[in-house]
Amino acid sequence: MAKIIQEPSRTFGEYLLIPNLTTKDCIVANVDLKTPLVRFKKGEEPAISLNIPMISAIMQSVSDDKMAVALAKNGGMSFIYGSQTIEEQAEMVRKVKKYKAGFVISDSNLTPDNTLEDVLDLLNRTGHSTMAVTADGTPNGKLLGIVTARDYRTSRDELTKKVAEFMTPYERLIVGKEGTTLKAANDIIWEHKLNSLPIIDKEGNLQYLVFRKDYAEDKENSRALLDSEKRYMVGAGINSRDYAERVPALVEAGVDAVCIDSSEGFSEWQYDTIKWVRDTYGDSVKIGAGNVVDREGFRYLADAGADFIKVGIGGGSICITREAKGIGRGQASAVLDVAAARDEYFEETGIYVPICSDGGIVHDYHITLALAMGADFVMLGRYFARFDESPTAKVKTSKGYMKEYWGEGSNRARNWARYDLGGKKELTFEEGVDSYVPYAGSLEDGVGITLHKIKSTMCNCGSTTIKHFYENARLTLVSATSIQEGSAHDVVLKDNQ
Repeated sequence: MAKIIQEPSRTFGEYLLIPNLTTKDCIVANVDLKTPLVRFKKGEEPAISLNIPMISAIMQSVSDDKMAVALAKNGGMSFIYGSQTIEEQAEMVRKVKKYKAGFVISDSNLTPDNTLEDVLDLLNRTGHSTMAVTADGTPNGKLLGIVTARDYRTSRDELTKKVAEFMTPYERLIVGKEGTTLKAANDIIWEHKLNSLPIIDKEGNLQYLVFRKDYAEDKENSRALLDSEKRYMVGAGINSRDYAERVPALVEAGVDAVCIDSSEGFSEWQYDTIKWVRDTYGDSVKIGAGNVVDREGFRYLADAGADFIKVGIGGGSICITREAKGIGRGQASAVLDVAAARDEYFEETGIYVPICSDGGIVHDYHITLALAMGADFVMLGRYFARFDESPTAKVKTSKGYMKEYWGEGSNRARNWARYDLGGKKELTFEEGVDSYVPYAGSLEDGVGITLHKIKSTMCNCGSTTIKHFYENARLTLVSATSIQEGSAHDVVLKDNQ
């Protein structure tokens, strides 16, 4: 007879936090959001900790090398999507590890034969007013000039005007040579009152751009997630099919952690994958697993040796697994159950295995609720897909600017390995959708606002660390009526002017 859990499957939106005493030291500036990424023994420090409790989802529409650099700058970690060739994924990891803070690989590039119309289109798509002009229009082509907003006037110039006619040519540029340090580059920028400095190699090929505006940001950024060699940290998604070929390539590229990307992780496929990593690399390669929704699933993967375990099935905004297959669990119920199992495991074994809440985040405060319920950090897809740094196109619709966002189980992604149950190498039916999300500007600005909300709420609950928050948080279930009461009501809202 089937076992029936009588307690309803609950979501984050069904809970609110009850404030605790806010002491005078509970101010936003004192809140520390550092949290463990991987397992550790009692009395020891984890090999990897995040500076903010946020990682980006293993998705084509979310996590590439550009997202990884942006998120690491802000203290989190991206897990670069695995639904691409091993070589392509390893190269993305390699780019992140080779990225030098302050040295930007140009992603707004033109050729001399492009037109002003192309310039304006590129400006609209990227928001970058400084554009490199190279012989072949690639980020590392031979540098021929630079275009900035000062080089053209849309009120007078024809849209068909060639870039070659109005760019600042190479002969008039001040450039830095390959090997120039960041300090030396910034000295050149300040001495010559430049907004940017191209860095070229011996053949005149563009390597990087150094921007004046980045100097202050780099000085002020204290939460960047760096390895022992001061490189940005990055993760990568793997599957339970080609791990014996993919993991070595990722390790060679410098990956800091890998994570098995699967819609459902309580399986022997994941056990075998983790065992192979442990047999091959011991504890030197950090591997996450999942997803699970109960203590049995957590225990299975923890015993297998997973370094962290993802929680959640069917709660993602683009996920239709519950609709297609009828499996899953409300995200709040899943996190609460798995967090209890994690604590029991720690008491029994002295080993703490962090858990990641993956899915179910609609509002920023849901992240805070996930932490209060026991998640060590959260994995976010839709949230990060909205920003400039995600790899998808920014498009204008009748509802304003949007970013494309699609699920790994959609026909567009066709990531069959994520849903693999040992059958044919194909996606038989969809478990995700293709969609848009409202464009939200830069990641740094968006994450900054979210972190401030989290810290503020933690202060209301009398906590300045995630551990203390979880141990002392008080939660209450809310009725449908009280949810309605919690929003603006019984007033006529003014139109935005």
